[in-house]
Amino acid sequence: MTVDHALICNLLAEYGALLDAAEYDKWLGLFADACRYVIVPRENHDRGLSAGLIYCDNRAMLEDRIMALREANKYNIHTDRHVIGLPRLIIADGPLIEAPFMVYQTDQEGATQLFATGLYRDRLELVGHDLKIRDKLVLLDTFAVPTLLATPL
Repeated sequence: MTVDHALICNLLAEYGALLDAAEYDKWLGLFADACRYVIVPRENHDRGLSAGLIYCDNRAMLEDRIMALREANKYNIHTDRHVIGLPRLIIADGPLIEAPFMVYQTDQEGATQLFATGLYRDRLELVGHDLKIRDKLVLLDTFAVPTLLATPL
């Protein structure tokens, strides 16, 4: 599968924008029907430890995550800002992209703090004319997440 770099950039831009706008149903639409979404601290990943902070190995689990997020955000009211760096395309067993990211959170009093940093490692698939995320591995730079991890990264 040949993938245009601009399509990849657009997918990542849409990914961050939909999360920041809390348009979670549209965000789910960026994933393939058969998908996986995992958040793992980089240290665990580098040691071959598969335990993740969040592990959704199918779309139904990802949809449950969104329902939990809607409930959790009633108590932790904030806005998110995803800053996603330029992706790097790696051809290995199909297209794999890597992109660094940062997520900031701003609370109701206007205080902004860095919430998480890391690297996205995504396997994509072409569905019709659209790119979809088949496998999203979120490698966190640290175990330490300042508040509850309900927010999709």
